[in-house]
Amino acid sequence: MRLQVLFHIYRKELVEALRDRRTLFMMIALPILLYPLLMIGMSRLQEGQEAAQTARKSTLAVWGTLTPEATSALTAKGKVELVLWAGAPERVRAELEMGQVGPPPTPPLELDADDDAPKKKMPDTDWARAAQKAILERKADAVLIPWPGFGEKVAASKSAVASILFDSVRPDSRKARDRASDALRLHREALVEQRVKQRMLPLGFEHAIELQSTNVASEQRKSGMLVGMLLPYMLILFSAMSGFYAAIDMTAGEKERGTMQTLLCAPVQSLEIIGGKFAAVWTIATIATIVNLASLAMTFTRIKLMPGTETHMPLSSYLVAFVMLMPISLMINAVFLAVGAFAKDFKDGQNFLTPILMSLIVPLVATMTPGIELNGYLAFVPVVNIALLIKGVFLGEWAADMLFLVMLSSLCYAALALVFAARVFERNSLLLGGRESIAGVFDFSRRPGSKPTPALSLLLFAVVLVIAFYGSLSLIRYGLPVTLVVTQFGMFLLPCLLLVWVKGFDFTDTLALRRTTRPAVWGAVLIGVSAWTVAGGLLVRLLPPPDSLMKAMERLLLLDDKPVPLWEAWLLIAITPAICEELLFRGFIMSGFRRFGPWPAIITTALLFGLAHTSIYRLLPTMVLGILFGFAVWKTGSIIPAMICHALNNGLMAALARDKSLVASLGLSGAKFLPWPIIAAGSMVCAVGVYLIWREGRSQPETTAEMV
Repeated sequence: MRLQVLFHIYRKELVEALRDRRTLFMMIALPILLYPLLMIGMSRLQEGQEAAQTARKSTLAVWGTLTPEATSALTAKGKVELVLWAGAPERVRAELEMGQVGPPPTPPLELDADDDAPKKKMPDTDWARAAQKAILERKADAVLIPWPGFGEKVAASKSAVASILFDSVRPDSRKARDRASDALRLHREALVEQRVKQRMLPLGFEHAIELQSTNVASEQRKSGMLVGMLLPYMLILFSAMSGFYAAIDMTAGEKERGTMQTLLCAPVQSLEIIGGKFAAVWTIATIATIVNLASLAMTFTRIKLMPGTETHMPLSSYLVAFVMLMPISLMINAVFLAVGAFAKDFKDGQNFLTPILMSLIVPLVATMTPGIELNGYLAFVPVVNIALLIKGVFLGEWAADMLFLVMLSSLCYAALALVFAARVFERNSLLLGGRESIAGVFDFSRRPGSKPTPALSLLLFAVVLVIAFYGSLSLIRYGLPVTLVVTQFGMFLLPCLLLVWVKGFDFTDTLALRRTTRPAVWGAVLIGVSAWTVAGGLLVRLLPPPDSLMKAMERLLLLDDKPVPLWEAWLLIAITPAICEELLFRGFIMSGFRRFGPWPAIITTALLFGLAHTSIYRLLPTMVLGILFGFAVWKTGSIIPAMICHALNNGLMAALARDKSLVASLGLSGAKFLPWPIIAAGSMVCAVGVYLIWREGRSQPETTAEMV
């Protein structure tokens, strides 16, 4: 692929897309104008309504006789107007005055309850239906019924009952209920205090137990909850809409204008075309994300999403949110480009892409539900994981390992989407307006003599990683031995071998299944017994793992503290991963990157190997081991040295975890880091092993080295 050609296509597509007023509107004008107008307008409207409700008097219909003290308590602040028997039918009034009806067994509303506390249905009585009718006809905002004998019971120091009926749908009715209940609650407390003093009872007699409730959530945390629920939804959806029109225009739009055919006739490769178009769409979506994020951040600083709660959030939270949105943007826009290529014109493209855009709403709405938090099961669910992680960032509840998992899974899905888009743009018949099914794009027909491609290697890595992640979670209840065996053989090795067989690749060449020499074996042995001192001794100091990870690793090496023989532990922890993981990574995946040269292939494969261990703290040490293993395969042309290195490294770790006397003899008991003398000695032994591998590689025929 020629980067210069890709850049020219990228510049052409970007300039043409920016000439489209719809793209500019969705990318810049909409977020700048929409958020302030919509959210600030709604906030001002809400504040205006609250101010108007506070200024208005509440009309409270009183169906009965209150004590003078209760009447004074209700009207003391001048916000409640009492209207006797307003809206009460004559028959209901007569029944109440004569004491023919009484309160329901359980009052429908306790004075110290919250607004939304009452869950019981309205009593099926004449007085309740009459009160409902009076409130709905706006004859009163709420109805207060002091039941017969109210004054006499208060005077006799007994419990008097009053009921408040209100309409929770109408704000004025809720406000009337709040004012009446607050006033009567204070009046009740004054009465209780008076009764206690009259009877000379000890302080606290009337309470017995006092329960104090304290909200420990800071203002920033309260703001983070609100912003974290709204921001991911709005950012992902509106940013996707910006790439929506650009993707349609660069695929179906070009077909409709006839410019796609001209581009395909030019001396350019399909990968250069998709690369340039994708870069242009992604640039537009990224600009839209920045504008959306900036507009939302400034808007949130000017409004109150909840009365009494400020929405000022630190700039770092918005920056982290922007970084986390990038993998989602990659995935969504790659899917837009790929699916848009199936459309024959702009209208057809809208029909194809609109369901994809709308499908984002369901997972985003789910993330706004209170109580849904990011966990291990949701870390690999696309879109949902990013939205929940952003919410966690604004709440201050996120960990480096969970961030790593979410970003890793999102990048895997983005890689799958990019591979899908690249495969679509390889079908010239489809780009020229022909009809083809999506299944036809995924051509897995046998082609003997062909070799794995970088895209196929990335595809296999992404699929295996997702399957292994959820597969291991589902198997953990069967114990670590079963989980290890099924994961390694069924989820790492089996897909690798199946893909080699389905595509008709040469097993020997693809998986480097060749014999090796004795010096190469000795070099691999030296690397295997010493590489851990370099990876675990030096790099762990740069990013020390938490105690929880160290305990999890010890639990893994001890196989859940199961009393199994050492040979069985070596078989499960050392030999099995050495076979399965090496055939997958240094075999199939590295063979897909051979065309880039030795070091790009080795380092890329090692990076994927480190990412597959799904821990940011293990990434660098595992990647260094992967570089050493890949170097051994590249130089010797055989997968066997890498298997030996891998097996010895894991086996030594299992032995150290099980044999405390060996740990003590090395001076490692209680040590947080590996001592420098052991690091120095191990580095020298590792260097000798690397030298033997390097020298053996030079002595091999040139054709063999080039093949690997």
